[in-house]
Amino acid sequence: MKKPSATLILVLTVGFAANSSAQKKNKDMKSIHQFTVNTLEGKTFDFASLKGKKVMVVNTASECGLTPQYKDLEAIYKKYKSEGFVIVGFPANNFGQQEPGTNAEIATFCERNYGVTFPMMAKISVKGKDMAPIYHFLTEKAKNGVQDSEVAWNFQKYLIDENGYLVKVIPPQTLPTDAAIIDWIKS
Repeated sequence: MKKPSATLILVLTVGFAANSSAQKKNKDMKSIHQFTVNTLEGKTFDFASLKGKKVMVVNTASECGLTPQYKDLEAIYKKYKSEGFVIVGFPANNFGQQEPGTNAEIATFCERNYGVTFPMMAKISVKGKDMAPIYHFLTEKAKNGVQDSEVAWNFQKYLIDENGYLVKVIPPQTLPTDAAIIDWIKS
């Protein structure tokens, strides 16, 4: 049997080192599954319960020009929830004071006006000095391993894969029913 050449051994060693580095990065990267938050009703919601599901996190507001997106969010949630897709809404009052209500008022508004059944969390801040920890994760590459972003307005969407890792940030004006989002859900 012929001995491998020194060149071949070098290539294999370099390839192994690169692969080990990639594995270490993935191992060290945090996922959204580390977070627990409160629902509108004051109950604890553990993102670890979403392991294996694709998740769309969206900051919402009841008095925004984009508020009718609740209808599309609910429609895609109902259509794809049986296929392992979940939407998690976070009401926030960061833009034009367009979410002034209490958690109870927000829950009533969402149900009465849009029949929302997807999980809605307690009102939080999605930017600024009082930004919630989960939004630090979503907006900081050092925490999510993918990209830095800033929440531009109400109804910005964050797509999270089945392992809890950020995949893509979708601008507020892009409808939840956009073909790129639907293709991602179905892939």
